[in-house]
Amino acid sequence: MTFLYIIPLVAFIFYVGQLSAKICRRSLIEWLLTTYLLGVGSVILTGFVLSALYLTASEVAWAGAVFVTATLLGVILRQLSPSIQPFSVLALIKERQRTFKEWFRDLSTFPKFLFSTLLATLTVIAVTNLLLVLFTVPNEWDSMTGHLNRVMQYMQRGTMRHFGGTNWNIDTYPKSVCNLQIYGFLMTGHFENGFKFIHHLSYWAAIVAVFGIVQRIGNKLSASFFCALAYALLPDFLMQAITTETDIVLTSYLSVLLYMLFAYQSVGTQLATTTGKPTTKDSRYLYLAGMAFGIAFGHKITFALLLPSVFVIMVYTVFLSPSWSVTIERTWRLGAAILVGVCLWTLPTGYLKNIEVFGHPIGPPTALKHQSVERAGPLRNLLEQGSRNVARYAYDHVNLDGIRNTRLGATVNHAMRKPIVVLEDKLHMRLDEETDFSIQPFAFDRRFAFYNANPYWGVFGFGLIFPLLVLVLIGFVRSTPHLFLGLALLLHFAALSYSAPYDPFKGRYFIETGLFGVTFLALLFLHPRVRVDQPNRTLWKTYVGFVTVLGCISALLCVFLNTRALPFAWTAPDGRSFPSAFKSDRIQQMTLGRPDISVAYKRFDEIVPANATVGLYTINDDYEYPLYGPKLSRRLLALNPFEQRLRPVPKEADYLFFARSIVCPQPGDIRLGTDTTMKNAVIVPGEDYYLRKLKPH
Repeated sequence: MTFLYIIPLVAFIFYVGQLSAKICRRSLIEWLLTTYLLGVGSVILTGFVLSALYLTASEVAWAGAVFVTATLLGVILRQLSPSIQPFSVLALIKERQRTFKEWFRDLSTFPKFLFSTLLATLTVIAVTNLLLVLFTVPNEWDSMTGHLNRVMQYMQRGTMRHFGGTNWNIDTYPKSVCNLQIYGFLMTGHFENGFKFIHHLSYWAAIVAVFGIVQRIGNKLSASFFCALAYALLPDFLMQAITTETDIVLTSYLSVLLYMLFAYQSVGTQLATTTGKPTTKDSRYLYLAGMAFGIAFGHKITFALLLPSVFVIMVYTVFLSPSWSVTIERTWRLGAAILVGVCLWTLPTGYLKNIEVFGHPIGPPTALKHQSVERAGPLRNLLEQGSRNVARYAYDHVNLDGIRNTRLGATVNHAMRKPIVVLEDKLHMRLDEETDFSIQPFAFDRRFAFYNANPYWGVFGFGLIFPLLVLVLIGFVRSTPHLFLGLALLLHFAALSYSAPYDPFKGRYFIETGLFGVTFLALLFLHPRVRVDQPNRTLWKTYVGFVTVLGCISALLCVFLNTRALPFAWTAPDGRSFPSAFKSDRIQQMTLGRPDISVAYKRFDEIVPANATVGLYTINDDYEYPLYGPKLSRRLLALNPFEQRLRPVPKEADYLFFARSIVCPQPGDIRLGTDTTMKNAVIVPGEDYYLRKLKPH
């Protein structure tokens, strides 16, 4: 049966590729990004329709319906696009292969060293990460409590309608990504790691988009390849490529949006070259940008924090024109495309339902006060504490991420940052003393668990990206597109700092900021004042080469010493030993973030049959996803919906799994063995869990 559904999956990918070839220009980058955008857009829309028909879990419905949606979108986009000369994708790929070989062959010694190092590193990481995606179970905190838990609930119910889950993310979080995860799961024959496919695909889509953006800016292969390869190795971006975290998917949508805007700015259609009339921009990019905008906003509300940055890029790529009439025409087209994109891909994803249920598009007041700007209180305090967050995140970026996973690396990292700590003390910034706008207090030396799982940009960031940003801002390096990109970067950095409390796990949000920042590396091959492919710049070349090698080492150590998914067994600097993710027990791997509950969940798996129906009296932070079992075959009933009354145990429940804080145990209940003595070793300890058998077996 697995093989039967993989066939329509492969056929769908091929079909979308064929449609894209009739929409985009003869460009491999553009074809890849259009295929990606059309593919995810079709699956998301299809999922909304199937949910309304209670067919969310129907493989047959999914297998056929996505073709209908893709066809409709393809026809519309083709009608809106100018006439396209047909081209062969295979011929185009072969042509680009020859171009790559010629480019690499003609490189001088130093650039050839840089690119050989980067390509070799990415090859090792790409193979390792693909194996981790295919053969290790997901285990991220938010996925265990919310993201994957709700996907399973939607399939069990046959619809994505609001039902009142235990974790507030289940009902409040936008549902578009669920469609992609469900499609990947069902079309691979209920392969659990199919949930990760969209996230891993997003990693490669963003890399391709970075290459394309820089090509549109500078049209130089060396600059484009360096930026794309460096972005592929940025620690915070790299770490999410094997997870089911959602920020990497948002990053891919943002990257496609930015590419379409820069492509619109740089690519035109000559109306009548013989008459000398001006070049007209290709509006197809505006329509695709509107589509990407709607998909991004429908994916996650944090896209709102990117709106000022996106607007700045729109000013440079769309709104700047020879006349007001041209600007108005462009603005109208882009605005109409965005409006359609929002109606199709944003509004159906759950924001309207949140307003109906909670009175707010994001969710309940409790969640807002915990994780949003409301926690800061008065505006004066927000400005003060938000400014501290700017400094905190700036300090967090100056770290040897990846390298400091080792004991020696942590020692070097600590010594390197001593002057920064002294400076903070002299300035009396109180970064580690003020805690009222923090989820976890700021610390100059973060806990291993924080920086191992959620690093920032590493040495590429503080070693090259930020220095080049400063050179552009002070005018030493003049580049108009980078001036706008720099402003976009600073706006998003500020938005993350002022919009929510400080969170040491925030590295995952800065992958979108890094999308703007990594483009500054193009200046190393574009601007005469900082180019590294020029003779007689030994000191500058040595520095860039040193940072590049350190960046590659950092990326390798991020992957091979990532305790959430270790390719090989390892003992961390804090003395805790971790098994290889390939050999680890399923429950042990899923509960790495909460080792105190491992024994309890293993006992649950041993006692409860694979097809049992289990009622849950659990709390917001409890891991529920592992309870579905190795084959994801148990049916779970949420009986303690977030901020609602407890629901009665339904007759169909065979077992009751409950936390002692919710239900008082009675004689005959089985204490599952949660280690309540590990509270100091776990960031958020698990509850004391019990199991009650409701029916004889």
